[in-house]
Amino acid sequence: MFLKCLYETWKGVGLMIKTHKVRIYPNSHMLKVMQELCSYSRYCYNLALETWNDQYDASLVLKDKSLIPNMQSIRNELVRNKEDWQYEYPITVLQQAVINLAQAWKNFFSPNMPDSKKPKFKSAKRDKQSFATNTARITDGKLILPKPIGVSKGNWYGIRISEPIRFTGTIKLTTIVKDIYGYSASLMIDTEDNEVPVTKGVVGIDANIKRFNYGNKETVMIYPKKLDKLYDRIGHYQKMLAKKRIANPTNFRSKNYATVRAKLQRDYSRVNRIQSDILHKFTYYLTHTYKEIHIEDLDVKHMQMSRRIGKNLHRSLFRKFREQLTYKCAWYGNKLVVLPRTYPSTQLCSKCGFRKTKDGYGGKQTLSGDSIHHEHQTYYCYNCGAVLDRDENAVENIKNYVG
Repeated sequence: MFLKCLYETWKGVGLMIKTHKVRIYPNSHMLKVMQELCSYSRYCYNLALETWNDQYDASLVLKDKSLIPNMQSIRNELVRNKEDWQYEYPITVLQQAVINLAQAWKNFFSPNMPDSKKPKFKSAKRDKQSFATNTARITDGKLILPKPIGVSKGNWYGIRISEPIRFTGTIKLTTIVKDIYGYSASLMIDTEDNEVPVTKGVVGIDANIKRFNYGNKETVMIYPKKLDKLYDRIGHYQKMLAKKRIANPTNFRSKNYATVRAKLQRDYSRVNRIQSDILHKFTYYLTHTYKEIHIEDLDVKHMQMSRRIGKNLHRSLFRKFREQLTYKCAWYGNKLVVLPRTYPSTQLCSKCGFRKTKDGYGGKQTLSGDSIHHEHQTYYCYNCGAVLDRDENAVENIKNYVG
């Protein structure tokens, strides 16, 4: 289950967009249809990207800013030059491909998304294929895709879904994705805002490697031990693939190579589902229990540069946790407080407010403790004499933060 929401303002009314992701089970005819739609969506995206690049190059050569491409100009160009065979497919697939490309360029140039990569052409060999439409609907518990012109109702079938849709409202967008497990549908639905009653006040969350500390000495493990075996297998498969590429760099894509690669993707998918399930349950609990939630603004990108903790930090999914908490707080009406990066939650004593400094007695609290007590997990206060658990002390400081 994957739930996501965004706030939108429409006609002066605060609406909530919620996304429900479900597995779908098409019959053989609709399976072929969806394969063709995935291919057509990829064709439209690549053609749009080629057109975008051509228009941008023309704007540079002619020094004419009016030729700089945008979503509307690309869409108009593609619609104007449609081939006869393209009219067999829904126009919404082409439109959504152009919208996705425009969003990809916007993300690439956005300073708030430094990890976004430059849009590139999509390959038919990708493990994940998709298409999107804004005219799909749910009828009698089945997903109905837009029927192309010229196709009779008798040759168009509803697609069985794995569970009933949880939300009532208007379906704004449906994205069909094909992966190694089959097909899934993500339905973005306009629905009413729904605040929930909460029972507690403020909670602070200290994000650590492989776990989150919060509340009264409570912990959630984001990296359970059962993932060790999966990551061992992932490492084994990666080495097998690397050996095949080294042994035959020009022609390594054998049937055995594809089998091993599929196993690798399967285990990566399992890891993602396990951790996503933990995160969703944890963020759901927080938003249904606490009125106000405090978290730190971790500089994840620079922290991942550390060879010592980079891999474990990536597996801890700090960024994904913050994203989920952000939209769920907006969803349920909680207050989310993100502490500034300069806030010294690890250096402060939660009992008296004493702050450890580099030049002070004992120095700063590091991963190895301070210069007097070399204990990672213990905080010693040289002002009031308190001896505290490092993580529990940080949780209290985060909770007590006042902006």
